[in-house]
Amino acid sequence: MSGWITAFKAMPWAALIAAAPSIATSARKLWDAVRKQEAPRVSGQGQAADQRALEEQVAELRRELTAASELVSNLAEQNAKLVEAVEVLRVRTRVLLLAAVVMAVALIGLVLAAAQT
Repeated sequence: MSGWITAFKAMPWAALIAAAPSIATSARKLWDAVRKQEAPRVSGQGQAADQRALEEQVAELRRELTAASELVSNLAEQNAKLVEAVEVLRVRTRVLLLAAVVMAVALIGLVLAAAQT
């Protein structure tokens, strides 16, 4: 049982938990920005005004794309940390299983040796 506790202590829980609120906040901001978007409006004030409005929309889309890419990058980084932690647990589980098998074989050997004497 203490092996599992050691394995959980080895995980970078502090880093994972510390990153979670900022990722959630970024996701919420991105979601709010996308949800509040309205359909493009044609101002009817002329071609120059319409072009300016479209340029502003393109700039806003670029900002949102940057925010989305940062969010995806943060999520990928957090996912990589989780995968690394799971890999450590997998290796430790195999070592623990191997140790249990060796101890079981040794115990069986001791029981057989004691039975012969």
